[in-house]
Amino acid sequence: MKMDPLAFRLNNLSDQRMIRVLKTAAETFGWEPSPAPSGRGFGIACATDAGAYVATMAEVEVDQEHGRVRVKRIVCVQDMGLVINPEGARTQMEGSLMMGLGYALTEGVRFNGGKILDRNFDTYDIPRFSWLPKIEAVLVENSEVPPAGGGEPPIVCMGGVVANAIFDATGVRLFELPMTPERIKNALAEMKAKKAEGAGS
Repeated sequence: MKMDPLAFRLNNLSDQRMIRVLKTAAETFGWEPSPAPSGRGFGIACATDAGAYVATMAEVEVDQEHGRVRVKRIVCVQDMGLVINPEGARTQMEGSLMMGLGYALTEGVRFNGGKILDRNFDTYDIPRFSWLPKIEAVLVENSEVPPAGGGEPPIVCMGGVVANAIFDATGVRLFELPMTPERIKNALAEMKAKKAEGAGS
């Protein structure tokens, strides 16, 4: 669309709760408008789940030679209605974001003839503390709405926000999880081949 991703969403939303969480996320993240791909590696995604509204922004760094992605920072803002235990709610959000990073980047299950090949953690790669980013979990106060889900909703955005950040960094769109180095390298090679083909025609 050649538009700033935040502006695109705000221009096409009428739900005031979602607009509020997006604006809060942008303010916390320090979002500066720019059409994607900008080369910065910034992504945005928003969703509703279990009665909660979530907006997530991420910053990634992509090693294009090896296809590796390092998520540097995540800001997740959630409106889950009345919050009974804010500290517990933020902790649940952080755990959900960490789990979502694994689904987005590493946790693939391989099959062969119906047989599961990944039966232990030597091949099924879950998130490690050594590669977790800085995480900011922010709650939007909304005590007029009854309590809603808090732990599950943040995971919903993780695949989208990381994919959008990778696109912003590289210009490559990925549609399959996990976004492994092999898949990223293949997508980059395909994009380069298409550009070369277009230049030659």
